[in-house]
Amino acid sequence: MTNDEFTLGAVLARLEEQEREIATQAEATQAHIMELTAQLEEFGRLAEEVRITRKTLLALPEPASPVPPPVKLPDHPAYQQIMAVFAAADAPLRARAVCEAMDLEIAPNNVNNVRLKLKRLAGRGILIEPEQGLFAKPQW
Repeated sequence: MTNDEFTLGAVLARLEEQEREIATQAEATQAHIMELTAQLEEFGRLAEEVRITRKTLLALPEPASPVPPPVKLPDHPAYQQIMAVFAAADAPLRARAVCEAMDLEIAPNNVNNVRLKLKRLAGRGILIEPEQGLFAKPQW
């Protein structure tokens, strides 16, 4: 090693250079800390919003189950007769049995007309069809 490397001026210059590097790193670290602090504050704000939303939702009353609107029976008198038959029945009925209960002649035309009316009532939710061709009042 030469004397130039150990001169006081060289040592002071090297120390000054190190001091600048440390100051630059400290500034970069401080900027990074500020950025992370801002992110942390944002996460805290978002978490608080979630807590408030959750608390608000838990405080809401349970929604009432939707009540279906009352189903209107068709105006034709045959529908009132059919519903009277089902009001008196204690088991599901087929179209033929409904015709018998209504004192209709057991003719294919009458049975088919009653079956169509039963299907229409089932389509409106007034009756149910638990199996093909078998109709009953819903049990609520």
